[in-house]
Amino acid sequence: MNALSVALPPFKVVAAALRRTTEHLAREVARPSESAPDWNEVEWAVARSVAALQGISGLIANRVRWRGPPAWAAFLDRQREQLLLREASIGRLLERIDAAARDAGLGYVALKGSALRALEIYGPGERPMADVDLLVRDADTATTAAVMRGLDYVQSSVVGSHTNYDPRHKAKSGDFGEHVDNPLTIEVHTTVSESLPVKEVDITARLQPAGLLPGANAYPTRAALLLHLLLHAAGNMKAHALRQIQLHDVALLAARLDDADWETLFDAASAGELWWAYPPLSLTVRYYGRGAPPALLRSLRRHCPRLLRRASERHDLTDVSWSNLRISALPGIFWSRTPADALRYVRSRVLPGRDALAVIRLSLEQKPHMRRVAWYQLSHGQRIARWLVSRPPRVQTITSVAAALRQPEA
Repeated sequence: MNALSVALPPFKVVAAALRRTTEHLAREVARPSESAPDWNEVEWAVARSVAALQGISGLIANRVRWRGPPAWAAFLDRQREQLLLREASIGRLLERIDAAARDAGLGYVALKGSALRALEIYGPGERPMADVDLLVRDADTATTAAVMRGLDYVQSSVVGSHTNYDPRHKAKSGDFGEHVDNPLTIEVHTTVSESLPVKEVDITARLQPAGLLPGANAYPTRAALLLHLLLHAAGNMKAHALRQIQLHDVALLAARLDDADWETLFDAASAGELWWAYPPLSLTVRYYGRGAPPALLRSLRRHCPRLLRRASERHDLTDVSWSNLRISALPGIFWSRTPADALRYVRSRVLPGRDALAVIRLSLEQKPHMRRVAWYQLSHGQRIARWLVSRPPRVQTITSVAAALRQPEA
């Protein structure tokens, strides 16, 4: 037994099980088959972890045609129930935010999951939401803070251009899967951008409606929402933290775009403004067989930096997602557009800045079960040394696998 309170198989066994189950479930979610896979007991346990890590438990429960062994079926039934309960709780919170913002004269854009929810492109309990994201104007940050206090939410951290608010009274966060009692954070953004890998790609102007009304506002176009989903996916791919639910978002939303939306995206792609969009969009097309017109994908590919294009066409979902068990020294190096960018990125990994360290602290606060693995408690220098002489697994991934193995059904 170890700090995770469960006997774990060797690294190679876990890594192989993560890859096998991730790729199989990814195909099942995109194109369901008729029969259950032939997995051993460990692989079925790891598959539960994969479903949680990839955010696809609800999709599997609702759409996959086979039921699998009793432990797997019980896990999906439990996740479906919790997703439905959590969805109702999220709906109540969104209504409260909208009402409070209207009373305060505060206008905001409801981002990502909230926007997809409004479009009703998912069935009940299919899409998880860990937080609620809002885009506000710089001038409205004080009003936003007052609205949060009125909702009994308190500021927990500031990371870059966004501020996190947590419920004043929150239950203990679980270490595995969806649960209605997991705290629901509100993230307030004044800009929407991603460091790829060190230079900021800022799309805020594309996401702001021409006239912001009090309360919740939609994106100006569905093309703008798709751009945001793609940029967020790109940022996660850079860190090997993608989730399949993000590709599913893109595939479903793409089916709702009209000719004007695609024309807007094609113009931006032709101008070279979307050099970063090819990896997430091409990965979506690879798994789902849809996601973009071929002409747009060709244009994006043409403007994608060569090394990034080659890497993205070689990597599969496992490589760029939480299913990748290996800690990579430089996971985002291929996103560098110049040698100077690459050097700055290497430096940021060796000597992480204040925001990067703040993200780690926030993760540990939100998911205290990650402290069971003595990794982030080490100094950055100690982590580098440990990585050089051994093969430590990623904390978020191995704690999820351990939790799946600890489940009574396992």
